[in-house]
Order: sequence, then structure tokens, then C-alpha cells
Amino acid sequence: MKEEEGYKALFEYATIGIVVVSQDGMIFQVNPNAQSMFGYEAKDLVGKSLETLLPNRFLKGHSKMRDGYFEQPKARAMGNGDALLAKRKDGKEFPTEISLGSFILEGERLAVAFITDISERKVLEEKQKNQAHEMEEKVHERTHELAQTLEREKEINELKTRFVSMASHEFRTPLSAILTSVSLIGKYTLSEQQDKRDKHINRIKSSVSNLTSILNDFLSLDKLEQGKVEIEKTSFSLYEFCQTVLSEMEDITKTGQVVKLEMNDEIYILAQDKRILRNVLINLISNSIKYSPENSTVDLRATDISGKVVIEVQDYGMGIPKEEQKHMFSRFFRAKNAINIEGTGLGLNIVKRYIELMNATISFESQTEVGTTFTIEFDNN
Repeated sequence: MKEEEGYKALFEYATIGIVVVSQDGMIFQVNPNAQSMFGYEAKDLVGKSLETLLPNRFLKGHSKMRDGYFEQPKARAMGNGDALLAKRKDGKEFPTEISLGSFILEGERLAVAFITDISERKVLEEKQKNQAHEMEEKVHERTHELAQTLEREKEINELKTRFVSMASHEFRTPLSAILTSVSLIGKYTLSEQQDKRDKHINRIKSSVSNLTSILNDFLSLDKLEQGKVEIEKTSFSLYEFCQTVLSEMEDITKTGQVVKLEMNDEIYILAQDKRILRNVLINLISNSIKYSPENSTVDLRATDISGKVVIEVQDYGMGIPKEEQKHMFSRFFRAKNAINIEGTGLGLNIVKRYIELMNATISFESQTEVGTTFTIEFDNN
């Protein structure tokens, strides 16, 4: 009797669900925990098919599996460690772990299922899985950022190396010219030798201008690389703006060179950074002057068509070889027909970066010994 009462207490107070099933698949007995788990009272389950507790999509073939178990009954876990879905009275499904056993009562073999609701565990596992995924994404993102930082450091080191190499060459020529001219000026003491003094003074000015241009290129590139270029959009007259830019460049034109401004005075820029546009135009126009011969013309044109501003800088100089044009905006690029002309090879790379900051586009057409035309376009609304 005591043994029977012990089994009854164990059945009644077990913290897992216990469902006893007959060989024909009918529920024989359920403990209170199983009733609470599935949302039924005992009277609603006893005598009902075990399939009552299963999702509809799993019903097909379940009776065959049950019959197979009764043919070879033994204690075992179901699902090979995977969660098994069960169905509550309200139709909601929930994950479970189930172990099977069997026993004989009054000559009849019964199967007993020990059922554990693992909903909370699954929620925790999903949370841990999501946390692990988020952590993995953060690690991947940080690794990517680190790789970008290392790549940038590599680029900066390469830039420094190329700068030292380029500077040693580009700085030596104007510095030597300055030193030579300064030495020679001191020898021309007579008033009738003023033309010779002027020649060397102009040579010094040109050399200083070249050195300033080189330094400006590197200062601009450094600011762009570090993202330190701030945009200050203003409204202004494009015609007056271009006149001011051209007046600043009068001293660098070669003998007989003319920069022609072709636009009406009605073009009004609504929102652009004057400083950035100035840097772009000065770079393009100075290139046209540099790579064009004496007594040549550089054309600066602008139009505003339906809110689209188009600015063109056209020269009639040496042009860029067709096979090299794909490298036009690359850092340190110098066309093979321009290697004897002073320059850093950074100007157009800087222009391209400025153009991007303006939300503009730049394109070009070029032909050797015919000339080059750069075209800038941006919305003006």
C-alpha cells in the first residue's frame, strides 16, 4: 500500500508532465503538471487520442510510429535531442523534451511519456544566439574597421614614401634655380643690366610659385584624406567669381597666353562652396596653362540650362595619350608626354575629391597635340 501511495504521490507532484497512453493510442492517465502544461483538465483528456496534444501537421504517420514503439518498447528519449512541438488546448504550440517508458498494468502494456516544457529555455537559447550573432557582427565590423585603418596606414606610408621621392626631385629644381638666380643678380650692378636682373627675378618668382603649388597640393590632400574639409555653401554670381579667379592667375600665364571667359553675367549659383569651386578651377586652369604652349588660348565657359550648371575648361595644348587617360584622376599620375614638366601628379586627384564634395561630376575629352576639355556639372536648385 505504501509503495502504491508513493507512486501516486510521485505522479501527482512530479514537476514534469506525465501522460500514460494505452496501446491503441488513447490517453489513460495525465498528472496535474501535464494538465497545466496543455491547458486541459484530466476529464477532458482521459479517453481521448494522444494526437489531441500534437500539431495537426504531425498527425500523419504518428500512429505508425506509436505502433512501432509498442512492438519494441524500451526507455528512450525522443527527437534525438531536438525540441518536439506540442499543442495546447488553445491551439498554441510550444517546444518540449520527451522521454518514453513502458510498463504493464493488469496485463495491458502502457506507454508513459515524461514531458518537459522547454519554452523558457528556447527563449534563452534564442537570446543567447542573437547575442552571439550580434557579437560576431560587432567583431566582424571591428575587424573590417581595423583592416581599413591598416590599409589607410599603408596608403599613408606609401604616400609619404612617394612624397619624399617626388619632393627630392621637384623641390631640387626650383630651389637650385632660386639659388643660381640670387647669386647672378648680385653680379648685375649696372643700371643697363636691369633686364637681366628682371629675368632672374621672374625666374625666382616662378620657382617660388612652383614650390607653393607643390605644398598646396599636399596640404589639400592631407585635409581631404583626414576628412577635415568643411563645406560652406553660399550664393554668388558665377561671372564675378570667375573674373576674380582669372585675375589671380594672370601672373602664371606664359608669354602671349590668354584665358578667355565666355559666359553671361546672369548665372547665379544658389548653394555651392566658393572656396572648393575656386580650388577646382584654379587647378584645371593652371594645368591648361602649364600644358599649353606660348601664344595659346585657354577657354573658360559656363552655362545654366534648366538648373544644371555646366563649366568647361578647354586648352589647345599637348593633350593626354589615349592609353593613359584611364589613370587621369589617379594619385601621382603623370602622362608620359608631361614628365619633363614640373608637377606633383596630385592635382586632378584632389580635383576629383573636391568634385565629390560638391555633389558634382567631372569628365574630360583629350587628344594629343589637339588639347583637353574638362567639364564640370552640378545641379543649381
